[in-house]
Amino acid sequence: MKKHQLCCIGHITLDKVVTPQQTVYMPGGTAFYCSHAIHPFKDIDYALVTAVGATEMKVVEDLRHMGIQVSALPSQHSVYFENIYGANPDDRTQRVLAKADPFTVNQLQTIDAEIFHLGSLLADDFSLDVIKYLAPKGRIAVDSQGYLREVRDTQVYPIDWTDKREALQYIHFLKVNEHEMEVLTGSSDAHEAARQLHDWGVKEVLVTLGSMGSLIYDGTDFYRIPAYQPRHIVDATGCGDTYTIGYLYQRVLGAGIAEAGRFAAAMSTLKIEKSGPFSGTKEEVIQCMQTMKELY
Repeated sequence: MKKHQLCCIGHITLDKVVTPQQTVYMPGGTAFYCSHAIHPFKDIDYALVTAVGATEMKVVEDLRHMGIQVSALPSQHSVYFENIYGANPDDRTQRVLAKADPFTVNQLQTIDAEIFHLGSLLADDFSLDVIKYLAPKGRIAVDSQGYLREVRDTQVYPIDWTDKREALQYIHFLKVNEHEMEVLTGSSDAHEAARQLHDWGVKEVLVTLGSMGSLIYDGTDFYRIPAYQPRHIVDATGCGDTYTIGYLYQRVLGAGIAEAGRFAAAMSTLKIEKSGPFSGTKEEVIQCMQTMKELY
């Protein structure tokens, strides 16, 4: 069984975005944004495991055509998000019109990696059993956002992560934003929340703070990572996914925490300057780190 350096497991979504001006259909989800973001880097063995309905197989074929190794598991449906925006872009109504089948231990028997990035979109995408099964095989990375969203009928409701105390013992990398860290720990202080998450078992806690950069805690040191000032803001969708995959990419290649954090932050800045997923080069990321204004 081949051991990949980095494997993302997650659903590719169909996103329906409704604004006062237009209705647009596009692929999305952590698996989609991470795969596109890491594609330009040819010095890593990356694989994607996804589950999509037959209607979304074209997206899978497009990724394969780009040279990405994709295992597509059968699912009755793809995840189908509907996002309706009012005149104020912050005013969003979100519904889930279809859900994909959760990932199971049996489906993942033949997958092996140094790091597994679980791209959860909804609370039941990955059971505790799946996390426990993968943990001895490689380090597990999780973005908490999916564990904090539950679907009832078609409505999306914010929830706490039900079995977080047990699950976090198996997770090496956890990415949270300010809102998610407070839901999980009850604390609005990033240092305090990071300490709590580490106490519960996470080895490296990544707290993203938007334009204020990010904070990474490994149980010994706090690393304050700047954000880099974008020349213009076009599309923030997928920035968190881009940050996480950039960080994991650097860590699996042997970079230190601070170096990996800065690389991830620069990738996010380049992503926000363009619509769609990250499509820059390693040279552009390094140039961003060297020349763009740092924000704390």
